[in-house]
Amino acid sequence: MEEFMTNTAMVYAVAVNIIAFLMFGMDKMRAKRNEWRIPESSLLTVALIGGSVGAWAGMHFFHHKTRKPRFTVSIPVMMLAQAAILVWMRSQQ
Repeated sequence: MEEFMTNTAMVYAVAVNIIAFLMFGMDKMRAKRNEWRIPESSLLTVALIGGSVGAWAGMHFFHHKTRKPRFTVSIPVMMLAQAAILVWMRSQQ
């Protein structure tokens, strides 16, 4: 059962980070075309639920939202918090 939970958590982490990365890319593409944009709250939410690494990578790869303190501060803080949670969870095993 423990192995199943570990595998499920890994699949979730990879999936949510890929989604976050792609969302930043899609929003940048839409911004260039003056099309409907993905709300900032959605970008931050996907980072908060575990996609902070993908969000950070998307920010820098696509050069998107890198001048907004709301993102340049909160995304790294989320990364640190999520890393701390992972270390804590690992110590509980």
